[in-house]
Amino acid sequence: MIEGYLPILVFMMVGAVLGIAMIGTGGVAGFLLGVHRPDSEKLSPYECGFEAFEDARMKFDVRYYLVAILFILFDLEIAFLFPWAISLMDIGAFGFWSMMVFLGILIVGFIYEWKKGALEWE
Repeated sequence: MIEGYLPILVFMMVGAVLGIAMIGTGGVAGFLLGVHRPDSEKLSPYECGFEAFEDARMKFDVRYYLVAILFILFDLEIAFLFPWAISLMDIGAFGFWSMMVFLGILIVGFIYEWKKGALEWE
């Protein structure tokens, strides 16, 4: 009975060894083989739009955080589609129409955010 678990154990061991090897050597190899030409564009603030090490009381644009939260919200809702698609044959018409209601609510929320201008960036 234990031989049934042997492929799983081998898979986990190979995955762990490869993961450790890539983490251990990836940073070193990238540092040694990578091209180092920093310029003003590469050293500029990334994603958040303001300098990382400035006064903590400075004003910043909240729209960045709004877009990030909306992305996470819609991304998590879309993550429900994969298990639903896999089990669609098993759950039948009730599961299909339940997901259609869910997607309808998702689309209404997306349109509402779009109309309110939450996805616009000036």
